[in-house]
Amino acid sequence: MFVDQVKVYLKAGDGGNGAVAFRREIYEPNGGPAGGDGGNGGDIIFEVDEGLHTLMDFRYKKHFKAKRGEHGMGKGMHGKNADSLIVKVPPGTTVKNLETGELIADLTENEEQAIIAKGGRGGRGNIRFASARNRAPEIAENGEPGEELEVQVELKVLADVGLVGFPSVGKSTLLSAVTAAKPKIADYHFTTLAPNLGVVETSDQRSFVMADLPGLIEGAHLGVGLGHQFLRHIERTRVIVHVIDMSAMEGRDPYEDYVTINDELKQYDIRLEERPQIVVANKMDMPNAEEELEKFKEQLDEDVPVYPISAFTRDGLNHLLLAIADQLERIPKNQFVEEEKEERVIFRHRKEETPFEITRDPDGAFVLSGAKIEKMFKMTNLNTDDSIRRFSRQMRHLGVDEALRKRGAKDGDTVRLLDFEFEFVE
Repeated sequence: MFVDQVKVYLKAGDGGNGAVAFRREIYEPNGGPAGGDGGNGGDIIFEVDEGLHTLMDFRYKKHFKAKRGEHGMGKGMHGKNADSLIVKVPPGTTVKNLETGELIADLTENEEQAIIAKGGRGGRGNIRFASARNRAPEIAENGEPGEELEVQVELKVLADVGLVGFPSVGKSTLLSAVTAAKPKIADYHFTTLAPNLGVVETSDQRSFVMADLPGLIEGAHLGVGLGHQFLRHIERTRVIVHVIDMSAMEGRDPYEDYVTINDELKQYDIRLEERPQIVVANKMDMPNAEEELEKFKEQLDEDVPVYPISAFTRDGLNHLLLAIADQLERIPKNQFVEEEKEERVIFRHRKEETPFEITRDPDGAFVLSGAKIEKMFKMTNLNTDDSIRRFSRQMRHLGVDEALRKRGAKDGDTVRLLDFEFEFVE
């Protein structure tokens, strides 16, 4: 089964907790703090594997979680950093943040890597909080939470040549005639439900990858039919081979088919209008095909090469393949992939996030929320008084106390933060 679009949940590893420890060696009963830092959590990294051609593996595993870092230890020992979780993806994979729609990575080259979810840093041990004023701190941080997000993973097939055209014009027959691929072939529409790829070798030993893309119909760019699901695969082909049924046996006009499909490509992505295109007049072994071809050429306004063939009898295939190979030699490999990446460099002004927000629960309690204050709280070790006092100072520095007073908080009122409750003290 061909899978080219999936939603995946990712959770990078949390950092390990810092340790609270003191040196208690012989002859040094008051040796000072010796708690080491926690290790960093594991990143989630997507890596290209050229042996993959589909996102099929994601159908069976849609949750990925990296390991957390080891906790710090006594004698100043640092916890071990967690290994990154490597997720293999096929060439042509793009990854977007499902919530914001922002492009995170576009992976095209073999063994190319991108960090999709960043692991949390390890918490600091009490050895890091020693100062002249406090030589024996009992403060240590918990590890920073790793990034957690849902992503949209899409595959855009990296083929040199893309076959486009209405259903039943002979694209699958052409692919099977010139490659070792065995696509489904039948005398009804939408036989092809997923892109099929094959390697073509010409008579002069040149080779390229050809993709048979599911049939387009009018309105495909708006979601009509099946073609809209696979239009993304055309974006990265270097040459478009437009297959037309020149027999006109289904009552369609070959020129109207040609105009309709090109309009669909243009509506989907205007850059496709400038993509090199070769027109293939297929089914030339059928009656009236020669007359239809003459009419078609008369109606053409632009100078587009037209190659009459019969995929069924294999007439004209060698001449067509040599022409495609010649055209490919004039276009640098990955030219359109690089152009697409360049055009996606977007600079956005992002407002600084509000460190906290205050709301009220139905029972009158004040509720604190916000990414910054929640992260600070999660990294606070609630087992020591020094750490709790440090968190209180951090909240005061953020302006939480003053904001609560403005909202009407009084001595003894309940304040909630995540799953914990505090008492507001004046």
